[in-house]
Amino acid sequence: MPARIRIGFCLGAGGCKDFSEGAAASVTDIFISYNREDIEQARRVAEALIADGFVVWWDQTLRAGQAYDEVTEAALRGAKAVIVLWSPRSVVSRWVRAEATLADRAKTLLPITIEPCERPIMFELTQTTDLIDWDGNRRAPEWQRLVQDIRVFLGRESGAAAALPTSGSAPTAPPPAKARRGEAPSLAVMPFSNRSGLPDDESFAFGICEDIIDALSQGVNLRVIASSATARFRNAPVLDLEDMGRQLGVRYVLEGNVRRTGGMLRVTAQLIETANGEIVWNQRFERPVAELAALQEELVLDVAATLDTNVYRLEMERALHKPSNLTAWECLARAMAANRLITPDNMILALTEARRAVEIAPDYGLAHSMLALTDGGLFYIAVPDNDDDIARVRGHIDQALALDPANPAVLGNAATACCYILQPERGLTLAEKAIRTRHGYGFAHFAAGLANVMLDRNQAGIEQFLIYRKLEPESHLQFIASAWTGVGHARAGDYEASCAEFRRSLDLVPLYAPATMLLAGVLAETGRHEEAAPLIAELHRMGTGFTPVQQELQMRRLYAGSHLQERMLAHLHRFQA
Repeated sequence: MPARIRIGFCLGAGGCKDFSEGAAASVTDIFISYNREDIEQARRVAEALIADGFVVWWDQTLRAGQAYDEVTEAALRGAKAVIVLWSPRSVVSRWVRAEATLADRAKTLLPITIEPCERPIMFELTQTTDLIDWDGNRRAPEWQRLVQDIRVFLGRESGAAAALPTSGSAPTAPPPAKARRGEAPSLAVMPFSNRSGLPDDESFAFGICEDIIDALSQGVNLRVIASSATARFRNAPVLDLEDMGRQLGVRYVLEGNVRRTGGMLRVTAQLIETANGEIVWNQRFERPVAELAALQEELVLDVAATLDTNVYRLEMERALHKPSNLTAWECLARAMAANRLITPDNMILALTEARRAVEIAPDYGLAHSMLALTDGGLFYIAVPDNDDDIARVRGHIDQALALDPANPAVLGNAATACCYILQPERGLTLAEKAIRTRHGYGFAHFAAGLANVMLDRNQAGIEQFLIYRKLEPESHLQFIASAWTGVGHARAGDYEASCAEFRRSLDLVPLYAPATMLLAGVLAETGRHEEAAPLIAELHRMGTGFTPVQQELQMRRLYAGSHLQERMLAHLHRFQA
């Protein structure tokens, strides 16, 4: 028998672990017991728990062999909580019944009903969470109640957190652990103040703060600490911001207030760098008071999306100005900054920075995924079809997924890289998994849009790009999303909408040569040669930055699988003559 047998995995804050014979499963927060026919529901529960910060052990392999039994039992006994998913199939499974019995004896059982069923009689009197109608939304009340119950069960919360903090002193929370390898900038959201003085606005100020924390925690560009860590600062002025930043382990602090002005409710937020007290960003958001209940989620998402994008921009600038001693995260920020304008030179620079990130932290899944993204992007825009290049990028993708398979940023980067190496089917699968893993993660929708258009599922692709546009309105990749949206409209035969999107792309980045070429192609296809002529002249003036060979490669790949491909290539050849 081999010394190590890979038979399961543990996901979440502790990363991915091998569970071999004798392995210590005690790091696991939650063991999930389920019937194999319920794997999709189990996956949904596991991924949501991981997104909420728990370390989860669950099995996706066939039940076979005595060694497997021993390791599963070790993981089961080592888990702090055991979630059993009851369904008509699991109630008759001897495996699930046995696991539930062991958990019940160990007092670690937390049962969940995922389908109507009659539970085994010994568990009928056990309080059971009802997730029969849960659709995977982590904002759903039933899910939030479950997460709160689990945190109390694990001793991470002292009790329900629904009530507003009182004026008394809050318990001191330990500072969060520092980010490994400098993975991402850290942020604390301070309690928002109520400038109106109305009791209703006090509740709103507390609620919006919590909602912003939740929305930001679903992004990938920030580490957001829990509100319990900042509660002690609610009723006392912060005299030393730098010291507070050290206590909390954060680089940035977000503070804000709410105020009624006429019939409007105004939320003002500002971002402060703790090291120097400088206000690096501020913005005001307003919604009609009469419509606030319907628009509150929209307001929260606007604040979170704008903040997330601006922090990432700040981090790019910080990394670009830092001469040495870069962390892996800072190398990734430099790579993303180089990607702001997609040219071969910029892509090579991005590739160099991504390689540095991998050299600094070889076990950093996000670094490998960025290497896959940049290497794949360079292949897509400049390198003819080549099995060796495709295999190399695929190796980066596989390594990233092996290291960090549940990280939505890794999934999004890997999905896009798959599209770049002409494997959109796998790209779509990974993008959809990223969307399920992290609700509101815009780049996952970008990847899904890319994959769908490449698969000639144009309307689905257009819809995904529109979601991305809404979720990340200030993203530096919006010009690329617009160009691909234009390709989707052209492939679907809507040339007016296509032209509008190509022009939007050029409004955002006037020197984006592929959009110029694509717009000229659609204008020529619709007989508008006079409008196409100046664009063609502009394309020629761009010179070697976008060579005729690269133009043909791009046109061929952008319209691959479409009836338009040959006609667009014919237009391009006339442009080049």
